[in-house]
This record gives sequence, C-alpha cells and structure tokens, in this order.
Amino acid sequence: MDLLKKIKIELWVLFLGGLLSLLLAIVTAVLVRQELVGSIKFGVVSKTALFLAEIPVNLKRMNFKSIVLLKNSVYLITDEQRFPNVSGFQGEPLAEETYLLLSKYDGDAERPVVELVDLRSFEIKKTWRPDIDKINELVDTSQPEFGNLEIDSSTTRSRLFHPFLTEDGGLIFNHSPLVKIDKNSQLVWQNQEDVFHHSIEQDHEGNFWVPSLLYPFQIDKKYVGLEFGNYSDDAITKISAEGEILFQKSVGKILLEDNNMLFAINGNRKFEIDPIHLNDIEPVLSDGPHWKRGDLFLSLRHQSMIILYRPSTNKIIWKGVGHTGAQHDVDILDDHRISIFNNNAWATFDGEKVDGSNEVVIYDFKTDSYSKYLNESLKQYDVRTLTEGRSQILDNNDLFIEEQNFGRILYFNKDASLQWQYVNRADDENAYLLNWSRILFKPEDIKKVRKILELGN
Repeated sequence: MDLLKKIKIELWVLFLGGLLSLLLAIVTAVLVRQELVGSIKFGVVSKTALFLAEIPVNLKRMNFKSIVLLKNSVYLITDEQRFPNVSGFQGEPLAEETYLLLSKYDGDAERPVVELVDLRSFEIKKTWRPDIDKINELVDTSQPEFGNLEIDSSTTRSRLFHPFLTEDGGLIFNHSPLVKIDKNSQLVWQNQEDVFHHSIEQDHEGNFWVPSLLYPFQIDKKYVGLEFGNYSDDAITKISAEGEILFQKSVGKILLEDNNMLFAINGNRKFEIDPIHLNDIEPVLSDGPHWKRGDLFLSLRHQSMIILYRPSTNKIIWKGVGHTGAQHDVDILDDHRISIFNNNAWATFDGEKVDGSNEVVIYDFKTDSYSKYLNESLKQYDVRTLTEGRSQILDNNDLFIEEQNFGRILYFNKDASLQWQYVNRADDENAYLLNWSRILFKPEDIKKVRKILELGN
C-alpha cells in the first residue's frame, strides 16, 4: 500500500513538472516571438528569452574547436581539410624574379612566422619570428580593447596580418596593436592607441593607411543607443613610418556627413554592432581622370560596398554596390580600372555562405562596367574562402590568390592555367591558416628585396 501511494505521488509530481515545463515553453515561445517581431512590450524579458533560445544555434554556428582548445594552435587549423595531396609548394616555379612574403601559422612550431620565398625556386630566403609574448607585455591590458590580448594573441595563438616589408629589412604588421620589428625580429615600435585590423598599405608620402576601431565609439549615441558600448566604430587611420597617428576618421561619420547614409551604420530594423566592417584601405598614388593622389578606396564588407573617399574634402567621390558580396582587397590596376576580391558571400538564415566560388571583379571607370577575371579558373579549382582572402593581378596579367580560410595560395597564368599552388600543411597533416600574404613583383619591390638579402640575417 505504501508503495502504491509513493508511486501515485511520484506520478503526480511528474505530471505537475511536465505541465509547468509546457507552460514555460509556451511563455518562452511568446516572448521570443515578441522580440522577433520587434515588440517592446516585454522589454528585457523577451530579449533574454531570445538569447536563451538562440544558444543552441549559436553554439552550432561556432566551431567547437574554437571554444574548447585542446592545444593553443587548434583554432588556427582550417575549418575544412581540403586538398589532402598538396603540402607546401606544388607546380612550376616562375621564370621572372618574384617573391612571396608568406605570412602563415606554422603548425609544427605552433607559432606564426613570416617567410620571404623566392618564387623562382620556392626557396625560403629569410624568416621572421617575433616574440609576441614579449611584445604583449608592453600593452596595457586594462584597456577594454586589449583585455584578451594575452590569451587570444599569445605567441602560440597569434596571427601576423598583412606584413609590409620595409627598406631596412623589418616588417610592419597587424597584431591588434600595430607593430614594427627589425630584420632580426626585434621590436622597433608599436602603436596601441587603438585596435588595428586587416590591411596595411603605403601611400605616396611613405605613410601607412590601416583600419582601426575607435574606443569609445564616436558615432552619436542617438544612432546606437545610450547604453550600448560595443559598437564597432571602424576608422581610417594614417600612420607615419615611425608609428605615430597622423590622421583618423570614423567611417560611420564619413557616411553620415557626406550622404547621410544612416542605413549603413544601423540598418532600419535590427541593430547590428558591426555594420560596416572596413577591411581594406587602398591609397591612390597618382592623379588620374577619375581620382586624385591622396584619395582612398575603402572596402566595406558588411555593406558589400566599395567607396572612393577624398580626405582633403571629406567627400565620397564614388561608391560601387550590387556587384560584390562581402568583398575584400581593392587594388588599382591603371588610371581607370580597379580590381576587387569578391568573396561572393551572402547572409542566409543558416549563416553566411559562398555562392559557388570567389571571384575577381574588375570595374572600369571609363566605361562604367564590371567584368570578372579568370572566373572559370576560380570555379575549376573551387576557390571559396568565406572570410578574408586576397587577390592581385600582376603587371603581366597573371593572377595571385590567397584562399585564406583553407590555407591555400594559387598562382594562375594569364591564359587561365595554374602555374603553382601552396597549402600551409604541417606534419600533423592539418592545414593551418594564412595571414594575408603579399606577392612582390614590382621593380621597386624587387630592388628592396635584393637590398635586404644583401644585408643578411
């Protein structure tokens, strides 16, 4: 009898628990719907419900290996292990003197390195190995923008973005702070006034233009909310050869002040903390019929937009939209054409996806027309990096591609044939990330490299 009573009580408890769970699910669903349709009736309660409901989806979207690190270098392994039969350089070297400033994560050494490679032989001529931990010790990590620097950017986890080779054999690279090291990998200077990111390009005066993030943000709070503190306020920043900031301007302010492009900084329905995502600044080095020396081409990834901006007048001269998706890397080809590395990526309900393959898009200002360069070759070799990625059309019309997400570089001849490819594979058979390598082919680049090699290590 006691046993039956006990069973009845347990069944009653189970029934009540189930009923309460059902009611909680219904209430949560109502709150989530209220948030999705934009209702403010339940305020923070509905926002919390939506946050909780999205946890499983967000965890799925995040690569597990980037959350739980089995070892420091795990998150630097490419998301997919493609091209299993390619390791290092494969194919035919170049006949003309050309070099590759190869920035990569070395999976064997478990650290980032930059290598100067002679593409006539694939021989490594010089290697830079900066002591990132020692560099980090000089950074004030109490600043909110650098709070996770020692964890996310330690020697065994750091990426050296878009290194620029200087005349003295040193490198300037992005490490969140902007850093210069000498030919022996020793620190020369670093700028930690802001977080620097993505590209590094030199202008006609010998200064450098680098994207940065402003802390605190400079956009009027009425556009982003009085209590919101994580808005990504991208800025164009001009840096001297000695590492000093000479000029800085919020891209959001540029858009608002010139064309009142409010939609570009906050959308019209759901607020976005990173609405612009500046990923390349390409300085104009000489006057032309469509631009002036000192102008800047800006790539705004999250707007799928390229703009031509004139700092001297604070005016947007031209903007291109509708022909690229989440693009990177704008290059000036001649006095009337630019090339763009088009990731060809679009937002879906399940996240961003590449639509087939990446593209190299050419825009001709003279004819106001767009075209695609060696597109069939990119399709044939399944080039499809979702984020980052770079391209360069050489003076001889050959094409250089860095497929960053998969640790691969490809070099196509102008006749669309593949000359060589490189995969950053380690002894553990994993491919590791590349970090915005640079191909050196112009006469001034070759002269610089020869001088550096004469200096020795």
